[in-house]
Amino acid sequence: MCGRFVLKAPPEEIKALFQYTDDPVFPARYNIAPTQPVGIVRQESRQRRFALARWGLVPSWVKDLQDFTLLTNARSETALAKPSFRDSMKHFRCLIPVSGFYEWKREDGHKTPYYIYPRQGGVIAFAGLWSRWMNAEGSELDSVAILTRAANGTVGEIHHRMPCVILPDDSNRWLDVQNVTAKEAAKILRPLQDDFFDKVPVSTRVNRVIHDDPELTEKVEPAHREFPKKKRVQHPDQIGGGGQLDLF
Repeated sequence: MCGRFVLKAPPEEIKALFQYTDDPVFPARYNIAPTQPVGIVRQESRQRRFALARWGLVPSWVKDLQDFTLLTNARSETALAKPSFRDSMKHFRCLIPVSGFYEWKREDGHKTPYYIYPRQGGVIAFAGLWSRWMNAEGSELDSVAILTRAANGTVGEIHHRMPCVILPDDSNRWLDVQNVTAKEAAKILRPLQDDFFDKVPVSTRVNRVIHDDPELTEKVEPAHREFPKKKRVQHPDQIGGGGQLDLF
């Protein structure tokens, strides 16, 4: 799964890598959480475009947004068979630029956060599914979910699931919903080699979404890590911004 991620590269670098036509300006973000706006890249009229979408997919057929559980992740193995994701697999595939992500491992009675990032550095693309929902008044909301699969060797030491990564050579086919069928696109969601990612234990400050700074991705030795007292903690999928699509 994926509950938090990081995008710290400057906008110019991300645009050069993903080759979209827009010129968005946004700050580095070190603790992106569900319900917050995230940058996505999708194809429109044979051009790549940058857009904002709320993290937590809402299918177009949902009647009441308040009664629907946001879908932050989608299992790649079953996305084609699930009503919530089937249309998006066919018609609304996207890329999500990412510098790294966080995952938690239970150790010594506590959940230790780890920052997981590409061993070679830089920005990678998560496989995303987006959807456009409209309320009774005609207001539209674009939303997105991250596709996941069984973890590779490195991530598997922490969690049994991981986000699907779209490699650069596969990105055009993934985005081409006109000529690449959902079944063909599903074959792009291949496993990664075990050494694709590296990982470091990080501060439990990442547990609180109000913290958003470079120190969250820095290695913290166990002796210097502070664990909170046991209490009921809000699930990452239930915390975040107010839903306004603003990266600041």
